[in-house]
Amino acid sequence: MSKHIINTDQAPAAIGPYSQAVRAGNTVYFSGQIPLDPATGALIEGDVEAQARQVFENLAAVALAAEGSLAQIVRVGIFVTDLGNFATVNKVMSEYFEAPYPARSTIEVSALPKGAQVEVEATMVLA
Repeated sequence: MSKHIINTDQAPAAIGPYSQAVRAGNTVYFSGQIPLDPATGALIEGDVEAQARQVFENLAAVALAAEGSLAQIVRVGIFVTDLGNFATVNKVMSEYFEAPYPARSTIEVSALPKGAQVEVEATMVLA
């Protein structure tokens, strides 16, 4: 099986030796997205709600570049630096996804790249 690298300037460029996403067959594996502005590569200003919204916008851009959409995402992994922000991240996620929702895990971590408060990775299956 061949793999196809997904890359778009509508989402932040990778800040390390990885791709925004990789397609293998009909499955697309997204790298974790943190709340970086795609135009500047800088962490956006704002609270965890603003950061979560930027993360999901970035994921949507990568999904589109892979010829898919958030509706085709089957699994989401969320990392937060404060599990007290769980309800806020849930609220934002509900603005981007509809039932039936993807499978998901949420994990509190001690730190994220560039001081982000939230990071999200995903898996998408294309028809």
